[in-house]
Order: sequence, then structure tokens, then C-alpha cells
Amino acid sequence: MARSKSDPTPPPVPEPLRIAVADSHTHLDMQDATPEEIIAKAASVGVNTLVQVGCDVPGSRWAAEIAGVHANVHATVSLHPNEAPRIVLGDPDGWSGQKRGPGGTAALDAALAEIDALAALPQVRGVGETGLDYFRTGPEGVEVQQESFRRHIALAKKHGKALVIHDRDAHEDVLRILAEEGAPERTVFHCYSGDEEMAKICAEAGYYLSFAGPVTFPANHHLRAALAVTPLDRVLVETDAPFLTPAPFRGRPNAPYLIPLTLRAMAQVRGIEEDELAAAVAANTARAFDY
Repeated sequence: MARSKSDPTPPPVPEPLRIAVADSHTHLDMQDATPEEIIAKAASVGVNTLVQVGCDVPGSRWAAEIAGVHANVHATVSLHPNEAPRIVLGDPDGWSGQKRGPGGTAALDAALAEIDALAALPQVRGVGETGLDYFRTGPEGVEVQQESFRRHIALAKKHGKALVIHDRDAHEDVLRILAEEGAPERTVFHCYSGDEEMAKICAEAGYYLSFAGPVTFPANHHLRAALAVTPLDRVLVETDAPFLTPAPFRGRPNAPYLIPLTLRAMAQVRGIEEDELAAAVAANTARAFDY
């Protein structure tokens, strides 16, 4: 019998990796276990470093706090591309869990000032996930998203931190704004969603491309083609947990301990041994996030 698309059963623990790697993008605050339990389970399969991503002011504060407690957790801080329009225009449907009226540009300024202060902390290794999302935010939010993205780019450069990009249905505008503003020295495309041609453009610019569960989905030939042409020294792996669980467990809860499934699928695409890819990914993530 086919499993429900919302099956809450955690997938089984995979065979451990022989060479430890990092999960370059996860959301510990959204998973059904304590951070300590998640960290320990990941470490048991060779995922010894986690990058905890903040998507709004409270989440960014929490990310900085948890990274301050655990040496093997690093934080990023940001206003998610979908969060910025909610701050300015309001969130009447409560999609974010925070029913709010419109705050205008003053509210955005205040939120970005908090992100600026958090980005200065040593345990915060990145600014993001920022970028553009034209899937969930309609045309009325595009201008706010783009302004927020530009200001996050400036913060990443100000603090010498990695820029972590969320790009959904907005490839051309994301690349354009990066070119216009000048990308930070270390720029990471989280859950890379472009095709082979875009991957070549990113490679030429020196960006890191982080691949998640969707690279294992049978229909996503474009992601595997993109992975195949990405320079090995620019490849990262992530879960985006609790979302985007890799095949064959799509629809079940994701967590950092499932990184081995995605990494092994990626090694097959590259035609290299698992250990070679793991060693490269470990070095790349440390370099991208400067730890």
C-alpha cells in the first residue's frame, strides 16, 4: 500500500557515513524532537555539523542562542523572502503564525536592525535565507522582497558572513540583483532549484550550490543535470528539515540524520565514491561558512 503524503513516521536510520559531513541548512526549531536529540541522531550517522537557519526575528534570535550553546551548530539570521512582505503589508491570514497588521517600511527597518545586530555575533556564520520567492508571495510583495534582499546582501558584506539564498520561481531576478549589488565573497544557493545552464552561471560566479532531497526525486532530471556540472569544490548538501525528505521517504518528516541518503544519491549522479563526495562537501561547507 502506498504511504500517505503526510505520513508522520520518521524514516529509518541510514547506514552511517565513513567521512563526516555537515547539513548546510536545517530548521531545528520546526522539528519534533529537542535540538540535543536531533544533534545526537545526526552525529550517529556522520553528520557532525549543522547550520541552523533563522527566517524571522524570533527565529534568528533562537538560531543564535542555540549556536551559542552547541559548538557544532552554526547560525544564520534573516528575514525570509516571504516574511519581509508580511512585515510591511501585514499578515491577515496568519500564515506565519503571527497575525499582524501592516507595519510599513518602519517595521522592516526595525526588523533588519535586529538582524544586523545578530549578524555581528561570532556564532552567526551567515545572513539568510534571503532572496526572492514568487511562488508564495504575490506581485504586491515583489518590491518589498527585492528591497529586503538587497539589504541582506549589504549586511552579509558588512559582517563578512556567508549569504544564504532562497530562490523560488525567481532565478533571473535573483541573479540580476546579485550582479547589481555585488555578491558577497561566499554566496550559497540553498536547496538549489535551477537547471544546468543556471548552475554554469553560478559556477562561473563562484557561488556554492546546496542540494537537498529534491535532487533524489525521480522527476527532477534538471537538478541532477545541474549537480553534474557544478564544480566539486562548490557542492554542498542539506536537508531543509523538516521539509523535502529525500526519496524513497518523501512525505515523511525530514531531519539531519537523513543526509546520507541525499549524499549517496548525489555521489551516484557524479559517478564518484561516497567518501570522495563526503570529503569535498565537508571541506566546502567549512569554507562557505568560515568555521
